[in-house]
Amino acid sequence: MKKKKQKLELTWIGKDERPKLEPRILIEDPELSYHAKERRSDDDIFDNTLIHGDNLLALKALESENVGKVKCIFIDPPYNTGSAFEHYDDGLEHSIWLGLMRDRLEILKRLMSEDGSLWITIDDNEAHYLKVLCDEIFGRKNFVANVIWQKKYSPQNDAKWLSDNHDHILVYAKNKDIWRPNLLPRTDAMDKRYKNPDSDPRGPWKPSDFSVKTYSAANDYPITTPSGRVVEPPKSRCWVTSEVRFKELVADNRISFGATGKNVPAMKKFLTEVKGGTTSMTIWLYEDVGHNQDAKKEIKEFNEISVFDTPKPEKLMQRIVHLATNTGDLVLDSFAGSGTTGAVAQKMGRRWIMVELGDHCRTHVAPRLQKVIGGDDLGGITEAVNWKGGGGFRYYHLAPSLLEKDKYGNWVISEKYNSSMLAEALCKNMGFVYEPSQDENEYWRHGHSTETDFIFVTTASMTHGSLKKLSEDVGPDRSLLVCCKAFNAEVDAFDNLTIKKIPHAVLSKCEWGKDDYSLNVANLPMAKTDDEVEQEKMAEELPLFGKRED
Repeated sequence: MKKKKQKLELTWIGKDERPKLEPRILIEDPELSYHAKERRSDDDIFDNTLIHGDNLLALKALESENVGKVKCIFIDPPYNTGSAFEHYDDGLEHSIWLGLMRDRLEILKRLMSEDGSLWITIDDNEAHYLKVLCDEIFGRKNFVANVIWQKKYSPQNDAKWLSDNHDHILVYAKNKDIWRPNLLPRTDAMDKRYKNPDSDPRGPWKPSDFSVKTYSAANDYPITTPSGRVVEPPKSRCWVTSEVRFKELVADNRISFGATGKNVPAMKKFLTEVKGGTTSMTIWLYEDVGHNQDAKKEIKEFNEISVFDTPKPEKLMQRIVHLATNTGDLVLDSFAGSGTTGAVAQKMGRRWIMVELGDHCRTHVAPRLQKVIGGDDLGGITEAVNWKGGGGFRYYHLAPSLLEKDKYGNWVISEKYNSSMLAEALCKNMGFVYEPSQDENEYWRHGHSTETDFIFVTTASMTHGSLKKLSEDVGPDRSLLVCCKAFNAEVDAFDNLTIKKIPHAVLSKCEWGKDDYSLNVANLPMAKTDDEVEQEKMAEELPLFGKRED
């Protein structure tokens, strides 16, 4: 009997605990939104998004409108160095970090397009555990590569053990069967390898090996060079083609025997016939994609007081964006940091979404992007891509929680919500697309789930008469979910209406009033002492008072 293959999974403390996230709405801050003063071209991109707030809540807020739309996701999450978790033992700090990453990666996967890819920078502390976690979420078959980025160019002489000079970049595809990276542009150095010593009218060429490792007796034959020398294929190898095809290639001047005609035959590979680019390798040297010091210099161009210890250089992001996207594609970075992803995406003609929790979202990221859009950022990849400015972005913050507790401890709608905010929030919570009707006669159309199913949100108390009128307006061929403060009709009185009270309609859907799911461990509860854990165990083992023992 064939044994069932056992699935291996990464386990950690609290793995089964998952947050019930509230799908918040986004509120624009017009004063921080920005666009160029004039259009540079018809291809200018204005619908970019910068969100200030907890990135897990922000991802949840983005989910309904962006599922399956993001072509490239890049994240540079806080590395679990251990120093951030000084109040926890090693096992617990590791578990907390994995849980927080898992929650984000699951939403990120849903946001990715079918031909999209994910790129995660990480160091040695968690790289290998993160690899197993990503295998579990994305499927091991969708792992593409572990890119090694040389982030430092000199040794750290005060290192206690070995001086680390690299980070990992884990690359996953949503569907590896259909995802293909773009080719890297050819360099001048590559093209200079092609010469034209025999003035071939087809242009520069370089010799390539005319033998192959895969042996075929039909392709194993002696060749007489123009000088009269007889050569055989190298031992255990054979020629690339049959003897008949070889003679055709000689007649077409596609075989080189060297300047004296004595050399082993080589195939002439013409520059005009090679691919328009080159396949990326998995080791990226700092000469090609920059290092941390380059990134710090780029940041100082727009803010002298840098708050970033390990920023990513624009050349590194340029390579990722080039490999993973084409013009107009959507790029997402939910750990925006200094805003490099958005700056590079803007300069390369990609749409972008970024999320950042820290106040530097306002003080650093937004000003940096304003300079990029205004054409005042002369650093980074600006010259390489001939960036002149243009486009824009909208700056958002997360709305407060929809529900809050009143002085009696009851959940009520937050006073910070106006009618339009409430309608949009209920649409998100109930699975509807928020799209208020512009027709005054259909005031009740706040959103839709299908072409014939709609939602109406009101803080009014609905009478039987008002519901009857609403039912008549909706008509027999459409349906309407009515979310109201109260109603005095039978729930099933109208075939085309579903009536629910708010906030009861959403009360059990998620965690309310929680604003921070961040990787900032200062917000985490202190670990229990051994004595506290022991006391809890003893309490659980004691029988309930008055409970009868059978």
